[in-house]
Amino acid sequence: MSHPLSRRAALLGAAAVAGVALWDEPASGAARRAAFDAARERWVSLLAGGRFDADYAAETRAVEGSAKAVLRKLKPSGGRRPSLWPDLPLDDPRTGNFNRAYNRMRTLALGWATPGTAMHRDERVAETAVRALDFLYEHAYHEGLDRRGSNWFWWEIGVPRSLTDTCALLYDGLPGDRLRRWLRPVRRWCPDPERRVSHPGVVETGANRAGKAMAVAMRGLLTHDARLVRRAKDAVSDLLRTTRGPGDGFYRDGSFIQHDVYPYNGSYGVDYLESVAKLIAMLARSPWEIRDIGNVYDIVDRSFLPFVVDGLMMDCVRGRAISRQGHRDYHAGQKTVEAVLTLLEAAPERHARRWKPLVKGWLTRNRAIPYESLAPLASIAKARALLEDPSVPVGPRLTGTYVFADMDRVVHHRPTWAFAIAMSSERIGAAEAMNRENLRGWYTGDGMTYLYTDDLTHWNDELWPTIDPYRLPGTTVDRRRRGELRHGERRLPPTPWAGGVALDGEYGVAAMKLVAKGSSLRAKKAWFLLDDAVVALGTGIAASDGRRVETVVENRNTHDRHPPLTRGDGWVHLAGVGGYALLDGAKPKVVREKRTGRWRDIDRGATTGGDGTPLTRHYTTIVIDHGEDPDRARYAYAVLPGARVTQTAAYRGRVEVLANSGSVQAIARDDLLAAVFWRAATVETPYGPLKADGPCALVLRRDHDRLRLAVSDPSRSADEVRITLPWEVRSVAEADRGVRRAGKSVKVELRGARGHTRTAALRLRVAGQHFPPDKS
Repeated sequence: MSHPLSRRAALLGAAAVAGVALWDEPASGAARRAAFDAARERWVSLLAGGRFDADYAAETRAVEGSAKAVLRKLKPSGGRRPSLWPDLPLDDPRTGNFNRAYNRMRTLALGWATPGTAMHRDERVAETAVRALDFLYEHAYHEGLDRRGSNWFWWEIGVPRSLTDTCALLYDGLPGDRLRRWLRPVRRWCPDPERRVSHPGVVETGANRAGKAMAVAMRGLLTHDARLVRRAKDAVSDLLRTTRGPGDGFYRDGSFIQHDVYPYNGSYGVDYLESVAKLIAMLARSPWEIRDIGNVYDIVDRSFLPFVVDGLMMDCVRGRAISRQGHRDYHAGQKTVEAVLTLLEAAPERHARRWKPLVKGWLTRNRAIPYESLAPLASIAKARALLEDPSVPVGPRLTGTYVFADMDRVVHHRPTWAFAIAMSSERIGAAEAMNRENLRGWYTGDGMTYLYTDDLTHWNDELWPTIDPYRLPGTTVDRRRRGELRHGERRLPPTPWAGGVALDGEYGVAAMKLVAKGSSLRAKKAWFLLDDAVVALGTGIAASDGRRVETVVENRNTHDRHPPLTRGDGWVHLAGVGGYALLDGAKPKVVREKRTGRWRDIDRGATTGGDGTPLTRHYTTIVIDHGEDPDRARYAYAVLPGARVTQTAAYRGRVEVLANSGSVQAIARDDLLAAVFWRAATVETPYGPLKADGPCALVLRRDHDRLRLAVSDPSRSADEVRITLPWEVRSVAEADRGVRRAGKSVKVELRGARGHTRTAALRLRVAGQHFPPDKS
């Protein structure tokens, strides 16, 4: 049997010899076979890599160990409860055990195909795998079975992906007659990337279509059927087009929606990106090459990079996946990094020049969960090559403020920390529960805030099963007990108000109207995103259900201990995290506790369900208690990531809260003004009145006679808003479409903007007016 590398080189050489004919349809039988085999070999190289030197011995042993464990426990048993492994009986498809069984076969095939393992291309192992695949075809997955009552995903995506991968990896050790037999149920259940067999009216979108495209393309390559490969290519190419919504897909602002109303960049979106990146690599230099792929690079920039912190994917866009014990933020991050490394092989220079230092920075800084402990061998090799390339510097963290108006998310990146806000509205669901997952995610879309610091284990160190689900940071809640979220339960709060505005990638505002479910609780919440802090204002907090209402400033997972805590008059400092300053003189309640939970408490899904092992973590919780049945209660606090004790104690003098009412919430600091106008209102500033004649969020920054202005309408109700400034506008230097001057006012057309930001650069007549000196 030939060495895999020499065989691969020969196949690629044969394809090259076929010449230009390959770029349409190979004319000769030999050329056709070479084209199919070369693409399949490229796929195998993405999965198993090539022959590596001794530096990769540990990773090779890990692949071998997993495969040997599968082989060692293999004990086929027929009868009424057939099984290949005793712990996975195959008599009831509702359990999902047949899906798990094919995953194990993929693990075994990977060990067989990976150079350097003891079982590499071992004929006895291949024969065992053939018998096992025959057994699964007969007892678990064939075209004559009835899938009713079990999860459609396993039949149409899960098993087809695992099975086609397994067949590709074992290809040289398989009898030809078996291959077509095993793939017949894939033809039955996954014939078309765009069609759902079990629900004929459903057109596949996003990750589901991309996953099906991979299975269809691989079946085409394995069976030498060019029509299938073209069908997969066309389905994926169509996904690269942005949508205006509503519904599933990528939006121009970087939002990604799945299941109609849920932000899912970090789960379904990552699965989509992984599939597309590998499909592009697999079909490169073939007759089916995906040539018009420019959009995928832009999608990476808009939809994925803003949610990555040193190789971790932010939980605010992972939906119900946050409840899965085996799918942490570092797993989603690893898949994102792997996709970017794969795309880098063909990325245009303008993307590669930025991505390489950025990814190198992620890989260098995140030693808490090293990439090589998660990634497949082939991707580890790419990562090491990048790390060892002296021409690529270690890039800093991404900085910028990103408003994803089409999915009610705002993300704020600073050099040493990041902050995200998850909101919901009549357009975007508050939390998804499905397949008995995310059972306690009630408040994850009610203004929950996510602070990322140098502690890269905060969100992934057993947080979700142990955190108090009634006290998620950033939220305002009553203390009523909640039942578990039900399958398919869908809550779209009956308000359009959610969104934000960003200025120059450095400052921003987010705002939402809270309409609680099953409660009379209402509130208006705003966040002002600054270069050194996040200022949070709340107003109109009211309820009448006889329960206490709280605003949760912070709920920090401090792992196995309580770090030092310092308290002052209206402020709290938590060592290793930063400071929290109450800007209105309120006295926060601080709770320090050890909490115990189990992953099984929040996810009892058939194939994702967590185990029942008790886990304990320490938490420091900072709460503002509004009392029972508050009426027009308020709060004002600042989160100061990385601040020292002295900076925390002095922060109240650093920023001025200009207004915190039901009409307007606004702050001023140095050369910056930021406001949320819930309706037409005027706010007095140190420089004169600032007025808006309708709902909007705005940030303005002045430098002498120049002013930068950003405006949006999170309510999506205003056709136009007139902003009257404290200074007279002399002219508009540059502006987005629909921004024009009118004396001391600026008119901004917002009709059709869908909550997106409009910006302008203005020249002012200031006549000696100036901003106060820096108070730092």
